[in-house]
Amino acid sequence: MANLILDDICVRFGGLQALTDVAFSVSEGEVVGLIGPNGAGKTTVFNVITGVYTASNGKVSYDGTTITGMRPYQVLSMGIARTFQNIRLFQNMTALENCMVAQHSRSKTGVIGAILRSSSQKREEERIAEKSQKALEFMGLGDISDEVASNLPYGHQRRLEIARALASEPQTILLDEPAAGLNPAESLELMESIGHITDLGINVLMVEHDMKVVMGICNRIVVLDHGVMIAEGLPEEIQRNPEVIEAYLGQ
Repeated sequence: MANLILDDICVRFGGLQALTDVAFSVSEGEVVGLIGPNGAGKTTVFNVITGVYTASNGKVSYDGTTITGMRPYQVLSMGIARTFQNIRLFQNMTALENCMVAQHSRSKTGVIGAILRSSSQKREEERIAEKSQKALEFMGLGDISDEVASNLPYGHQRRLEIARALASEPQTILLDEPAAGLNPAESLELMESIGHITDLGINVLMVEHDMKVVMGICNRIVVLDHGVMIAEGLPEEIQRNPEVIEAYLGQ
């Protein structure tokens, strides 16, 4: 069963048609790559899925529920988390605190419990810290949990963004250029980590320009050009597709 389905999504900003009839799905256990030249509409797709933008036409459904028009926090509560092309960590908080913020989306203690510091609230704080630490360890950051985010090397900050998304306990994670700015060794390590995310039962939809990363871990690839889907298929099929070659390299 397809967990995430985009059905003929169109997005218009005034006279600009950003997406036209984009339709694809992400099924359970898949890593799907979303690629295309700069300005192709890839991040716009992410913004539609996560409720930042509302589609002009078409709908997005998740596990049989239409999520088109939901607010971002509602989409997160449905089990869809994301990272961003530009790092958006809480720079003055520690790595663990960054993940704990995401884990609070699963919190059940209300405002009164937080004010009174009830025993149930304290237990939940301990659970949140434990879950957050596990997310850090999964991304190879378990030993820097007390480091302030702004002090971390760039590659660690990239991994922390993914750890924070994982801490929200998603069923689907959207990764927006996770390998951007990484050196080849860091990209290889990241590929291994992303490959293991599906072992947790989490589906992955990934925007990425590093074709070694895309071809190395994606089960299926969707290609956009000027807001239009021009190809969808296995990595080896996409590599040979003349429309994809033209979109990237020109005639």
